[in-house]
Amino acid sequence: MESIVIYDSKPELNAPIFIECLPGIGNVGKSAGDFLAESLGAKRFATLYSKHFPSQVLLDEENVIELMNNQLWYAKDVNGKDLIFLIGDCQCTTHEGQFEFCKDVMSILLEYNVSEMITLGGYGTGLMTDKPRILGAVTDLRIKKEFAGYGVEFPSGDPAAGIIGASGVFLGLGKIYGISAVCLMGETSGYFIDHKSAMAVVGILMKKLDVELDLKELQEKSGHIDELTAKVKQLESHNKQDLGYIG
Repeated sequence: MESIVIYDSKPELNAPIFIECLPGIGNVGKSAGDFLAESLGAKRFATLYSKHFPSQVLLDEENVIELMNNQLWYAKDVNGKDLIFLIGDCQCTTHEGQFEFCKDVMSILLEYNVSEMITLGGYGTGLMTDKPRILGAVTDLRIKKEFAGYGVEFPSGDPAAGIIGASGVFLGLGKIYGISAVCLMGETSGYFIDHKSAMAVVGILMKKLDVELDLKELQEKSGHIDELTAKVKQLESHNKQDLGYIG
C-alpha cells in the first residue's frame, strides 16, 4: 500500500455499503455525501495521506496546518445497513495516482467485506436547469433496475466520454472484485457549487437507504441556485432580443 493510513478506530461493520463523495464537477457528489454523512451521525475512523494528492497543507483559523488527505467515516445500523463514506477536499492529481489510491482504499473495503458501492458525482452540461436529473452508470443490470426504480435515468451510452476520477475508478474496481456498484451523477451547469443537484442526489440516497432527513439546509442553499438560474435565463432572453434586433 502506497498510502499512509492513520486509524482512529477499527469499527466492527456488517457488510457495509461504501459511498464515495469526493470533490468533482459542481461539487455535487461532495456536497451530497458530506450532508448525508453528517445527517446520519457518521464518525471518522481513518485518515489517508497520498503522494498523489496536491502538494500543499491547509490552515485552520489558528494557522495550524493539515496535510491534504481523504478520510473514511462510518455510520452503523441505518435501517439495518452499515455505511462507509470516503470524504475529502481533494482527489489525486494524475491518472496513475487515482488508480493507486483507489486500489489502496479498495484493500480496506475488502477487509470490511463491502457489499455494495455507490459513487457520487456531477454531470456537467454547461446549462442551467430547474430540475436536475440524476444519471447513472452501473456494473450490472440488477443494480440498474433497482436504481431506475428510485428515479435514476440511464440514457443509452451517456456520458459518452465515460466517467473520470475516483467515481469511475471505484466503479471499475467494483466490477473487477464482483461488488455491485453504481455511479450517481447529478445534472449541473458545473459553474459553481450546485446544492440543488446535490439535493436531488440525496433524494435518491434517501430512497435507497429508506430514511427521512431534514433537507432544510440544502433547500435554503438550493434557493440561491434558483435565483442564479432565473438571472441567467433573464440575461439569455435579453441577449436573444438584442441579437434579433441587430440581425
